Amino acid sequence: MSKKILIVGGVAGGMSAAARIRRLDEDAEIIVFEKGFNVSFSNCSLPYHLSGLIPRSEMLVLMDPPSLKTSYNIDARVRHEVIGIDRNNKEVEVRVLETGTVYRETYDKLILSPGAKVSIPPIKDLDQIPYFTVRNVEDVDSLNKYLIEKQATDVVVIGGGFIGVEAAENLKMRGLNVSLVEFAPQILTTLDFDMVQILHKEMVDHGVKLYVNEAADAFADGHVVLRSGTKLPADAVVLAAGVRPLSDLAEQAGLELTDRKAIKVDANYLTSDADIYAIGDVIEVPYHLTGSTGPLALAGPALKQARAAADHIYGRVTNNTGYIGSSCIKVFDYNAASTGLTENAIRRQKLAIDYDFVYLFMKDAVSLMPNAQDQHLKVLYEVPSGRILGAQCIGKGDVVKRCDVIAAMLKFNPTLEHLKDLELCYAPPFSTARDSVNFAGYIGLNSLQGDYKFVPVSAARELVESNAYIIDVRGPREFAAGHLKNAINLPLSQLRDRMDEVPKDRPVYLYCRSSLRAYNAIRALQNKGWDNIWGLSGSMIGISWYEWFEDQRTGREPIVTKYLFR
Repeated sequence: MSKKILIVGGVAGGMSAAARIRRLDEDAEIIVFEKGFNVSFSNCSLPYHLSGLIPRSEMLVLMDPPSLKTSYNIDARVRHEVIGIDRNNKEVEVRVLETGTVYRETYDKLILSPGAKVSIPPIKDLDQIPYFTVRNVEDVDSLNKYLIEKQATDVVVIGGGFIGVEAAENLKMRGLNVSLVEFAPQILTTLDFDMVQILHKEMVDHGVKLYVNEAADAFADGHVVLRSGTKLPADAVVLAAGVRPLSDLAEQAGLELTDRKAIKVDANYLTSDADIYAIGDVIEVPYHLTGSTGPLALAGPALKQARAAADHIYGRVTNNTGYIGSSCIKVFDYNAASTGLTENAIRRQKLAIDYDFVYLFMKDAVSLMPNAQDQHLKVLYEVPSGRILGAQCIGKGDVVKRCDVIAAMLKFNPTLEHLKDLELCYAPPFSTARDSVNFAGYIGLNSLQGDYKFVPVSAARELVESNAYIIDVRGPREFAAGHLKNAINLPLSQLRDRMDEVPKDRPVYLYCRSSLRAYNAIRALQNKGWDNIWGLSGSMIGISWYEWFEDQRTGREPIVTKYLFR
């Protein structure tokens, strides 16, 4: 007897599950209920319609119900909202939103993929100004049409996650005045504070007014009023301050939820009911690296879950090894990627992990190549095992490749030795003979084995303000063009003849442009008996990136005579 399978939610997870079920079973009756106007649309591409990069909203829709019927024999019903689940009789109650009609539909198996909804922050007089979300095609279409009709010039985006940043970028590319307000000290908390400063500067350089450590308190007289009292002109507001799982339906049906009100599932995505599955943003997933569970609102994991749930319905063995949380984003001219654990995640989850990290700057191709770009790579590893915990990479070139290499390794307990030993593709236009991933292994092992000591870029300000002994080993011209304010210039080319000028009775910190010359100077001094030498991680480039935005935001005195960004 053929199965009747109902699916609630017709976007990434729901439609992927439906397509997989059809490939496994030609006779199954598959019905997909979608509350919105469209199924199978590219929700990750929504912000790019706001800039015109995707010129027509219809292009975001990949398939419509008639084509799904003819191509897959899937019955996709848009504007149909499932309002109840009768688990005893294995039925769902459905409201047709266009007519108000309510009917019931039986099922053998039910898959819940309703996604999440935007969290609406408690802002006074929210209804006094037009506000929009970016969750589906109707949302971006409505926002786009409103901006045209009202000839809007000023937009405020509230929330600095993926959607908020992408919306701000694309609205700015459209030619609007854009302000982005984020409650946290930084945007994009999937990246660490030291890394994300690059993107803070990039947004400011492109004209986005960026407010971190801020919150919208009220709307008044066409302005968003911030907690600090700052008033931002706003013809429209985009709300992107996080999401919460749409688990109300499951809760009403008595399905077990997590503490965060997500639907609780097992390794096969079964809920507490043996005939009901849940996938996508509405569930929590196991994290491979920590053994804990939590939300992971990303398209790739949702597609994996969809296939696994469909396979389990048909008795196929699936192996849920957990998730590592790989993601990437474009912010104007920069690309950023992250995989595995970050310092932010370790602190947020209060993980008892002893870790250290590598923080390096180098070209992503041979420097002679016209396409070579600066690349900023950070790799976290466990101490003393050297096990890799995660990586972040930012630059104008192919940073996603570097994170993908490490992402592919993370489920196999890689160590710094594995990074050092990796054999990667090489030709001058694509990479260096020893890729940045290899260098991360070298530097991490040097530190782990005690060959090299460094302080993080975040310590530079305290060292300068406390008048620590700091040596700049670059040449005189480079030093004159910009340096740490209390640094002494002792070029690497002169170091071996002037070692007696380096004190042995106090800590000494060395830096250069990107740390390579400083490392060579440190090893030379160590080999001659100095054991009081530290490197300043990131050197002049890293310090400049780390300091610039906070200097501008707070008006504090810079610790450099002039910034250096390349």
